[in-house]
Amino acid sequence: MKKNYNYTRNKLWLPEYGRHIQEMVDSLLEIEDRQERTRQAKAVIAVMGNLNPLLRDTADFTHKLWDHLIIMSDFKLDVDSPYPLPSRQDLTVRPRHMEYPQSFIAYKHYGKYVGRMLRSLADNHEPEAVSRAVDNIARYMRAKSYEFNQEHPNNEVIIKDIRKMSGDAIAIDEVALNNLRSDYKQHFSARPQNNRQNNNRKQTQKNGKNQPQRAQHNARPAKNAIKHNSAK
Repeated sequence: MKKNYNYTRNKLWLPEYGRHIQEMVDSLLEIEDRQERTRQAKAVIAVMGNLNPLLRDTADFTHKLWDHLIIMSDFKLDVDSPYPLPSRQDLTVRPRHMEYPQSFIAYKHYGKYVGRMLRSLADNHEPEAVSRAVDNIARYMRAKSYEFNQEHPNNEVIIKDIRKMSGDAIAIDEVALNNLRSDYKQHFSARPQNNRQNNNRKQTQKNGKNQPQRAQHNARPAKNAIKHNSAK
């Protein structure tokens, strides 16, 4: 008895149509008469359309079925199709390679635009404009450093970073940096809320434990009063 295993069968080009449709398409390649081959191909198209009866009457769906028929024949079927036959080259066109900018950011917590602004200020010959711009950049760097490290940065670190990112072209005075007013407002952190909730929860549990003790303490005189009355 000859057994027919899947690994010995031909490849299914479109598995969603199943093995029987693939065998029908393979049988079309064995028909020598072109007219008969075209007639049988239309019958196979009708069977393929029965898999989705709601879409088989639309023009686009019929065009798709003819394209799938050619694909399942490995582009070897020669029939009189009402639509242009697809080619293997049309389906194997590789997409155009998209260029993606690759730029290294040395100080990621500052962002890439801080370094660009500092390098652009190196070519500026107006000291007052450069000084005002560097002051604003220093405020921004201080704010971003606080967001990243959750602590106020040292002025020496800000000065050193400005000098490195500008290529030693811009130097800022530490005294002037100390006199800068920081416009950065600290965001309300969620940690104090959690601590406050935990404290409230502990206080509630503590009060709940004390309530039975108070009730017992209040109940003692009542018991004594009952004993005193019974004794009388």
